[in-house]
Amino acid sequence: MTSYDRPTTDAHADPDSSAGPSSAPPGQDAEGAADGRQVTEAALFEAFGGVRGMVETVVPGLLFVTIFTINKDLHVSAIAALAVSLVLAAVRLVRKDTVKHAFSGVFGVAFGVVFAMMTGNAKDFYLPGMLYTLGLATAYIVTTLAGVPLIGLMLGPVFKENLSWRTRNPGRKTAYAKASWAWGLILLAKCAILFPLYWWADTTQLGWILIALKIPPFLLAVYLTWIFLAKAPPPIDVFAEMEAKEKAEEEAEERRRIERETLDRVADGLGRDLVPEITAEPPADRPQGGGRHRR
Repeated sequence: MTSYDRPTTDAHADPDSSAGPSSAPPGQDAEGAADGRQVTEAALFEAFGGVRGMVETVVPGLLFVTIFTINKDLHVSAIAALAVSLVLAAVRLVRKDTVKHAFSGVFGVAFGVVFAMMTGNAKDFYLPGMLYTLGLATAYIVTTLAGVPLIGLMLGPVFKENLSWRTRNPGRKTAYAKASWAWGLILLAKCAILFPLYWWADTTQLGWILIALKIPPFLLAVYLTWIFLAKAPPPIDVFAEMEAKEKAEEEAEERRRIERETLDRVADGLGRDLVPEITAEPPADRPQGGGRHRR
């Protein structure tokens, strides 16, 4: 266990906090809470892609089901969906934006195209995404039961707290667990709707229902995550702690260096003072050799 993952009573506690109510101005707590909400919103947008990420997730599937509804041509629909996902990724590359969400969409669409082409069944275009959703829901629930909720693993680096919430910030661990339960159950409910439709509905019906279920469950899960984290204690910035520790070590090393140089200078000065006394000849009137006086 590292020094940044050790249990502590309260990493941000004021030593005098037990003496009585806080003496901070009335608006300060509200301002801090507002800052915490803004940080949480920014982290969620970064982690889940925000509005643009949702658009990049929806557009390829929407184009596929639209074209297939019109002409029932699997090849044209699949190629169009893959082409638009590649265009969205290319736009991000040209603009030097984060490409992880666009490329995840490209891979998802590519897997769907491969499945549909291999089986000749247009519904199989949606099957990889449905299996991914089911696996993700299972991961949220299993990791939460194991004490390491997946949302915490995803958002910890974004909040610069890494895994410190596991042992040093129990309030945030509880919030991450609640958020992971919300994601897991919402995605399971989505799977409970889609998988029966995969067997019973035709490609067009499945496609439009899947498109309709793309954004609302996602927004609900993100909103619940924001609610849980906004009410949780602030994250412990372990990166700032490591920087402070490194700075303290550098300052201590600098002090030791200065002390060594000072001692060396003192030793050199004492040596220069003692050398003349050691090498000086004895006085001329001092008796030599201890000889006897003649009578």
